[in-house]
Amino acid sequence: MKSEIIAVCPGSFDPITVGHLDIIRRASQMFQKVVVVVMTNNSKTPSFSVEERMEMIRKTAADIPNVEVDAYGGLLADYTRKRGAKAIIKGLRAMSDFEYEFQMALTNKKLNPEAETVFLTTSSEYMYLSSSMVKLIGSMGGNIQEFVPAAIHEDIQRRLSGKDA
Repeated sequence: MKSEIIAVCPGSFDPITVGHLDIIRRASQMFQKVVVVVMTNNSKTPSFSVEERMEMIRKTAADIPNVEVDAYGGLLADYTRKRGAKAIIKGLRAMSDFEYEFQMALTNKKLNPEAETVFLTTSSEYMYLSSSMVKLIGSMGGNIQEFVPAAIHEDIQRRLSGKDA
């Protein structure tokens, strides 16, 4: 019997978008287990706490039985080793994403040769979408309903518009 193949889908998910969820769903069809891990990025100031982001992912991925949610503040290569993951899932929107992600993939491979990076191209309807764009639109009072999962739309809209007090 073949052992369970674990994939890690890392990101800041600040907040999770429908594009992120699309990548997670597609990865869940390829691997026996997908661990969506909220990573700490010290160069970014998050709008949502790690716990809030984990809860948003849990709510939106609740119908995907082989998805687990976790958080980690260290190196992704160390996390994949610790979890016994054989794959790192990364979504690509454009060539500019590829340059950065390719460099990260090579670095992660050097740090943990046991894990391969798997690139999934974003579905065409989400190519423009990013958490940064959602935060900008939401902070200016724009409607982000089409950009974030329905289960968490109101919570995100309220926080970004400053009405979450």
